[in-house]
Amino acid sequence: MLSALALTGNGVQAKEWKTVKVALEGSYAPWNLTLPNGKISGFEPELLDNLCKRVNLQCETVAQDFDGLITGLQAGKFDVVMDALAITPDREKVIAFSKPYAATPAAFAVVDGHGLTNTAGKTGFLKLTGDPETDGPTIAPLRDQLKGKTIGIQSGTVYTKFITDNFKNVASVRFYKTSAERDLDLVNGRIDMAFDDITYYAGIADNKDTARIRVTGPAIGGAIWGPGEGLGFRKQDTDLKAKFDTAIAEALADGTVKRLSEKWFKTDVQP
Repeated sequence: MLSALALTGNGVQAKEWKTVKVALEGSYAPWNLTLPNGKISGFEPELLDNLCKRVNLQCETVAQDFDGLITGLQAGKFDVVMDALAITPDREKVIAFSKPYAATPAAFAVVDGHGLTNTAGKTGFLKLTGDPETDGPTIAPLRDQLKGKTIGIQSGTVYTKFITDNFKNVASVRFYKTSAERDLDLVNGRIDMAFDDITYYAGIADNKDTARIRVTGPAIGGAIWGPGEGLGFRKQDTDLKAKFDTAIAEALADGTVKRLSEKWFKTDVQP
């Protein structure tokens, strides 16, 4: 996984990074997805390939369930995680993050348009701070509409906390290991709606099995999701994080992130 250790000038050993193992879920299209031949593709793998070339590293991608990404990173199973991982204070307590390479809103989704009214007016966007007292009045109309509904959410994501904190006392919340499993229940009428990243819904729009799923109500974004999505590192790997921070800054500055996000999401997700 790592090359031999090299001595720095002060006698402290530092890793000489040449090969890096990067974990992605491989089932969160269009961020990342597994092709029939087993290769992981999507927005993040293409961006990762670009970043690794900039820092002259050989990067190997591996598939890992979302709920095992952070624990696997800490256990040394891989060196970096990249899976639309939102940068949050809770996660920053246990791992380090790169500069954000994307920032996207989330939304509810339903089947065949039986959903929510737009509570955000002409903009169609609810900007939340993450402070319950401040956000309460903004969320209240959604709580009213969701009374008695069943909401499906992938466990372990930044959206899981949002749904449980704000809606578990007015609606039933059902947790899923993957978004694909939740979508299956949504299409088959076992839950009333889902909640996920807007770009995720864009990625499944052309899938015949999920074509009936539609975003409903306002897009929800702002500081509640943190500064955006970033790469995750072990806290001690400051040198590796620094390399990728530089590469991400370059990829944002020269339009690479914009080009890849428009290719995969049909919109610009730059932070």
